[in-house]
Amino acid sequence: MDIRWYSINSIGSVEFQCGYCGNAVASDQGYFAQQRLEGLEARIYICPHCACPTFFHGDSYSPHVAPGNEVQHLPDEIQSLYREARNCVAAHAYTASVLACRKLLMNIAVAQGAGEGLRFIEYVDYLAKEGFVPPNGRHWVDHIRKKGNEATHEILLMGSEDAIELISFSEMLLKFIFEFPAQVPRQ
Repeated sequence: MDIRWYSINSIGSVEFQCGYCGNAVASDQGYFAQQRLEGLEARIYICPHCACPTFFHGDSYSPHVAPGNEVQHLPDEIQSLYREARNCVAAHAYTASVLACRKLLMNIAVAQGAGEGLRFIEYVDYLAKEGFVPPNGRHWVDHIRKKGNEATHEILLMGSEDAIELISFSEMLLKFIFEFPAQVPRQ
């Protein structure tokens, strides 16, 4: 990627982990706002590794690095939804991330043969009954379901801890169902 920024200035060095490339970097190149936003300085720093912009507002910045890890051998729609759940956390959209993790369970079940149009609990039961949930893993699949239900049916907003926890559980489920079996040659 060859991105070139014009009229870039030296605006004082800052260290951060780039939300695009994931590298820990220090940059002094970027742009600063002519006016303060809500009394705080606003700046855009350019990552020296990938040349993508990171917006700083006071001490906070966006985007952050998406939690979790890439999972191999996922169907396209499931990969897209998992990435969406991770990127929601990077954008501080925690409730949206929890909702995406909930939807991910339904999509996993359908990809593994469950019918469409079932009640949500039926998708979770299908995954457990058909052996797609690892031993002693039903409780964390239920945890994804319950947190997703809270985000769906209650006024309560989800926090970063909720979203990151569900990303972690979802990642393990995806690895168990898709990645690990694809790494072993079939006899």
